[in-house]
Amino acid sequence: MTFKRILMGACAAAALSAPMLVASAPASAESVLRVVMHSSLRVLDPIMTTAYMSRNHGYMIYDTLLAMDEKQVVKPQMAESWKVSDDGLTYTFTLRDGLMWHDGTPVTAEDCIASIKRWGQRDGMGQKLMQFTKEMTALDAKSFTLVLKEPYGLVLESLGKPSSNTPFMVPKKLAETPPSEPMPEQIGSGPFKWVKEGFQPGLKAVYAKNTDYKPRSEAPSWASGGKVVKVDKVEWVTMPDHMTAANALINGEIDFVENPPTDLLPIYEADSNLEMRITNKLGSQVMMRPNHLHPPFNNPKVLEALSYAVSQKDVMVGMVGDNPKYYQTCTSYFICGTTYGTQAGSEGKMVGDIATAKKMLAASGYDGTKVVIMHPTDVATLSSHPPIVAQAMRQAGFNVELQAMDWQTLVGRRAKQDPVDAGGWNMFITTWVGADLINPVANLGINGSGKKGGWFGWYENAEMEKLRDSFARETDPAKQKAIVEQISKLGWSTIPNLPLGQFFAVSVFPKSLKGVLDGPAPYFWNIEKTKG
Repeated sequence: MTFKRILMGACAAAALSAPMLVASAPASAESVLRVVMHSSLRVLDPIMTTAYMSRNHGYMIYDTLLAMDEKQVVKPQMAESWKVSDDGLTYTFTLRDGLMWHDGTPVTAEDCIASIKRWGQRDGMGQKLMQFTKEMTALDAKSFTLVLKEPYGLVLESLGKPSSNTPFMVPKKLAETPPSEPMPEQIGSGPFKWVKEGFQPGLKAVYAKNTDYKPRSEAPSWASGGKVVKVDKVEWVTMPDHMTAANALINGEIDFVENPPTDLLPIYEADSNLEMRITNKLGSQVMMRPNHLHPPFNNPKVLEALSYAVSQKDVMVGMVGDNPKYYQTCTSYFICGTTYGTQAGSEGKMVGDIATAKKMLAASGYDGTKVVIMHPTDVATLSSHPPIVAQAMRQAGFNVELQAMDWQTLVGRRAKQDPVDAGGWNMFITTWVGADLINPVANLGINGSGKKGGWFGWYENAEMEKLRDSFARETDPAKQKAIVEQISKLGWSTIPNLPLGQFFAVSVFPKSLKGVLDGPAPYFWNIEKTKG
């Protein structure tokens, strides 16, 4: 079945006319990059959710004040420059010339202040930064100050955060939307513009080159530097069937597959015209997230039993096969191989010790309460884990029910704090790119704020928050590492979440596609379609 017929069938099923979806498919002078992402796009507001499809959408149409390069050094992006006062309390940011919103109005300092405040209500690093911030004040249309209550060592790292929630800049009128509600319009200042009439939820999202965008002069590196767009449009096309996507790529009907399942990689490897690349060199962590509000995971002893029941290796092999090129077992909350990649406190855990897990569960007082695990079936990097985890839990004595759904349904449902019998949940499994987890302030999974600002699952621990604050204040690297050791041990005794291993996802595209960038997110500037 050809790509066009697939799209026409999808449109008919959605009661849409085929010409609407495939109008751009015939060859023309227009250069169109067609991409199959890991999931469909549904939530358009990248501050409302940490879902990576929303973050990816954000990178298309928005820009950031600062950005992090491949060496994890923060660089100016929308900012032309910044300076810090001698006492370390006042940061002054100046915007570069020529920044315009997609509606033709100029970007102002007031817009940036409002954007930072909205992001700071939602994001873990943003919340911590706002706790240390006394005030933000516009000096003129192009410059503003951020004044701290006391010295804080992660100001630039927070504003240059490369992944969810990324502090994208939006017009003030949109930034004043409560972060729990979606912004009513898609107006950014980034390298692409949102094509509203091309959006068909579950089928396709369309972005057009922003011809008014003025890129920086530096070479691109991760999300920093010059974002030079070399195609006229980018279309994200939804193909839930991975074999269909493989055939479409091989036949030249699409140009890029973000994260194909590992069992299909031999098919891609057999085609000498294709390049397979691990673009996210830090890799990603699979994270099992329990709901701490309701039984049985409001009981720390039950959580400890869980930490012995599940085997990281079983989960990783089930996901990517027994190929060490694509995974590693790692019980660090902060990504093995990085500055803070300690595994302290995890000894003996996550190896599938069913006998120990049974004993601990029996001693915990667990009464057979049903554990509802949400199981996304439409995302290759998420669908294999829940059945493996569920089987291990059943062997240990848990009463487990897997509930199948698509990822976007899970993303909506995980925000519910209701008990299971009222539509809530007990557990889901997700993945985080390494850049989201590399320090205790960035890592949402160990945020101990509970309902007051914690991530879904609502882990609450006052001691953890004190340690995270101490890390944020500390400037001595050795002392920071000592604090991270304490955090790791506390984490493994209270189980905010369980790391299920690290994996390295492959993206596939024709060798004729030039300029594909590495990074924690997929970037579609700098890419050029050339003839093979």
